[in-house]
Amino acid sequence: MSPPSTWSIRVVRAIYFALTVFTGIIIAHGLQYPAWTGALIGAGFMGILLTLDRLFVRFTMRDFSHATFGLLIGLFCAWLVTRVGIFQLTWFKSIEEGDSILNIIEIIVYAALSFFGITFALRSERDQFAVVIPYVRFRRDSSEGEPLLLDSNIIIDGRVQTIMATGFLSSALVVPRFVLDELQRLADSRDPIKADRGKRGLEEVRLLRENRHIELTVHEELPRAGEGEVDTMLVSLARDLNARLLTNDENLAKVARLRNITVLSLNELTLALQPRLAPGDRTTIQLAKPGKDKHQAVGYLPDGTMIVVNHAADRIGQTLTVIISSALPTAAGRLYFAELAA
Repeated sequence: MSPPSTWSIRVVRAIYFALTVFTGIIIAHGLQYPAWTGALIGAGFMGILLTLDRLFVRFTMRDFSHATFGLLIGLFCAWLVTRVGIFQLTWFKSIEEGDSILNIIEIIVYAALSFFGITFALRSERDQFAVVIPYVRFRRDSSEGEPLLLDSNIIIDGRVQTIMATGFLSSALVVPRFVLDELQRLADSRDPIKADRGKRGLEEVRLLRENRHIELTVHEELPRAGEGEVDTMLVSLARDLNARLLTNDENLAKVARLRNITVLSLNELTLALQPRLAPGDRTTIQLAKPGKDKHQAVGYLPDGTMIVVNHAADRIGQTLTVIISSALPTAAGRLYFAELAA
């Protein structure tokens, strides 16, 4: 699952290589040098570009825009410094070769402030640019169109495709390469349970990829933080891509929220969608098994909510109308107690 841009990048490199060699030959011919000299110079120049391209392999368009913005701020600050009148003082003018010294100082000021402008911008989060451009914060707060980053647990869960089909989620899905690697490691595990989970996850990715109504991209690059634990890389990549994180891992969700990343938790969604029954409400359930006490029977609503019915141990297997008597909050949701309807 290589990114679709790899082939196009190779084509661009080949075209530019041919252009630089051809241009080198034309220039050499105009200067009356041998054609092979121009070809070598053109090829060497393209070699330098390819080397720089490999050094900047993790340098994204977002980084480039940050760096450009920081460069502009640095140059503007340098222009202000050189225009406040300090370099027009009599002391500078009285120095021998003062003009040359002033030019050198101006170059140093421009170079230093532009350098710090770029480095400060690259180290800054996009929200911090709101100090200069308030609209950036407005776009950051708008989650529409932000991609959804999937972790291995939510892929194995298997409900993503169903939820996307409902229309509640319409953003592009992003699966990092290191998540696919984790699923492959699980699939190759000697533990049959882990192997089954890994195979189920890889199959789910295949189904998502083949679904024409879902836009799924495999992100090949590691986050700027580099290699580490999968959860750590997920959080870092979510910040780099300005993406929301779709997961059902509660610990990962807590860490991501601490770093101001928007998290969509299917567990929280499931709990939020559970019906809110109140004492006195009537509902119809099928009693499935005995309860903890001898006189109790247990039934389940369609969403899995458990209801313990008192004095119904002899009614297991029947579908009955019950009256809710009380509710008990638990980590898995709300547990209801009920009595048989008269």
